[in-house]
Amino acid sequence: MNRAPLISLASSPISRASACLVVLTALAFAQSSPSSPDTLTAYKSPVELVRKAAHHEIEASEGSAVHFMYRGVTTSSKGGSVSKLYVETKDGTASLTVAQDGKPLTPDQQQAEQARLDRFVNHPDELRKKRNQDREDNDRTARIMRALPDAFFYEYAGEEKGSAGIGRAGDPLVNLRFRPNPSYHPPSRVEEVLTGMQGHILVDTVHDRIASIDGTLFKDVGFGWGILGRLNRGGHFLVHQVDVGDDQWEISSMTVNFTGKIMLIKNFSIQSTEEYSGFRQISPSLTFAEGVRLLKKEETTAAEVPATTSSLAQR
Repeated sequence: MNRAPLISLASSPISRASACLVVLTALAFAQSSPSSPDTLTAYKSPVELVRKAAHHEIEASEGSAVHFMYRGVTTSSKGGSVSKLYVETKDGTASLTVAQDGKPLTPDQQQAEQARLDRFVNHPDELRKKRNQDREDNDRTARIMRALPDAFFYEYAGEEKGSAGIGRAGDPLVNLRFRPNPSYHPPSRVEEVLTGMQGHILVDTVHDRIASIDGTLFKDVGFGWGILGRLNRGGHFLVHQVDVGDDQWEISSMTVNFTGKIMLIKNFSIQSTEEYSGFRQISPSLTFAEGVRLLKKEETTAAEVPATTSSLAQR
């Protein structure tokens, strides 16, 4: 089961952290530019390329029956790191923290993690709430993906080849520069952030998938008509997606840096880098309780792997 399209976090693995939710809300890209270069003659315009890629991302999120187990390392702006194991089950994604700052958890920390997972296993209402939250996160992501062809203008900015951690090795990637379409009117609070975003998107033209998105807020953006909150100018995210085999695409790294205010009173800051690796397919019939047991089985081995920051997040 693929994550919600390229962007944070839900019943697919994207419901990992609040930072991912910001990214999910912030992912928008493009509308066509006046003309297309010769290298894109197979398309009427760049917007067709984005439209196909967005369509395939939504299809992958909603239609895939493939489930994965994988590892994630989150590094905060303060330098600390948290290592987790994730497993996708038919009841939602389960996660287990296995190390902090490259060191195994203390007995007290392990007990707290076990208690958190037991709450979901032993209380169906808690698991139902989690599943509903995951579904809402995916719905927000789908709204953003559907808005892509209308929210932005974009233009051809070059080509490169897919590489380790970005797309599929050797596949051609088209780089599109995007900027807001002034005629776009966000239909809800979810899409409001798109009006202040610009950047670049890399599209795999062989598989019509999104390999990378690099976006920056060039102005302050209010959401909820400016009443619920505001994202400050300069906010930035960078997301890479990779083919992990059998035409299954997953997020390989995500860097998020946003500041702002909630209810125009409480300041917030989200600054982190997340990296995901070690994807391996598992049975899609796995229950949440079975997934937790699988996580515990892998815990000792995973905790022995040091947390490092790869070059993926530094691109």
